Amino acid sequence: MRSSPLESAHEAAGATFTDFAGYRMPVRYSSDLAEHHAVRTAAGVFDLSHMAEVGVSGPDAVAFLDHALAGSFGAMPVGRAKYSLLLAEDGGILDDLVVYRTGEDVFLVVANAANRVVAVDALTERVAGFDVVVSDDSDSTALVAIQGPAAAGTLDALVVADRLQPETPLDELRYYRVLHALFDGAEVLVARTGYTGEDGFEIYSDTDVATVIWDALLETGADRGVVPAGLAARDTLRLEAGMPLYGHELDPTVRPAQAGLGRVVATSGSFVGDAGVQPAEDARVLVGLVTEGRRAPRAGYDVVHDGQVVGTVTSGALSPTLGHPVAMAFVDPAVAGEGQLLHIDVRGTAIPSIVTPFPFYRRTPRG
Repeated sequence: MRSSPLESAHEAAGATFTDFAGYRMPVRYSSDLAEHHAVRTAAGVFDLSHMAEVGVSGPDAVAFLDHALAGSFGAMPVGRAKYSLLLAEDGGILDDLVVYRTGEDVFLVVANAANRVVAVDALTERVAGFDVVVSDDSDSTALVAIQGPAAAGTLDALVVADRLQPETPLDELRYYRVLHALFDGAEVLVARTGYTGEDGFEIYSDTDVATVIWDALLETGADRGVVPAGLAARDTLRLEAGMPLYGHELDPTVRPAQAGLGRVVATSGSFVGDAGVQPAEDARVLVGLVTEGRRAPRAGYDVVHDGQVVGTVTSGALSPTLGHPVAMAFVDPAVAGEGQLLHIDVRGTAIPSIVTPFPFYRRTPRG
């Protein structure tokens, strides 16, 4: 099993660990609920060093990504980030990715930990005919994220203390942007993306400075209520935000439009998987479901309408923020309309559920 470069810090903080995609990762430090609420009200610091980082560089980098991924990158300015998809030849989703343009011909592709080999192999296989270099930089890269309303203030304090030195003012770093910076003299990338529904930042660094960054965020943010947060809180946060998780809502049998990701797919040009990208007319589509009570639906539970199974839950939990259960499910398109009454079979009990648009939770902008 692989270890994070922050493993010693997690052990010192009393983390409970789990095997996640072959990595020994912290699932919680105190409690799932406390860490979830901390991100919604202050901020949580996450170790995401298990994610896969793939470098793409060279004169044909844009053309290569236009071919290899289901997106269009030519008009993407340096310093921007873009959500994209890696598709199989038949149009199924191999992985969902975030792509950062860090230089004119230099990109960073961030893939899910469980799909590192799939993503690296697919990108490497697709370089034929392009003047590019694809490098798997995952083992030499650490990723620490801070998410929540106190995230910006915490980074601002580090800038004031001259520990974080961004190439441009931090307040110019808008959502889905990335910039180069120094952290205690070490080169890092600071991105403003996230997977929790809150404002937040990710810091990419060499593994040997990861602990310095982790400790600095927690120490500087302590008076703001910032705490370490594990994978359990990350999962309920992303569910409330209506964000899909690979292996639950996304897999090679799913086409982008089924999962509400048709907007991500390029509408012109050709790319791997373009011929099969459109789903069948009767293919199930991803919807949000809201239920009453406290019994949370779980992945694999049947969704029923008029006594017939019309879908399957892919993710579900009792929402800590909203106080009622929420779920994501693939259902037949005929019953996918907003406000549709369905039932979820929760261990033999039919629980009424209403089809609800994503996200379940939307943060209030803070001036």
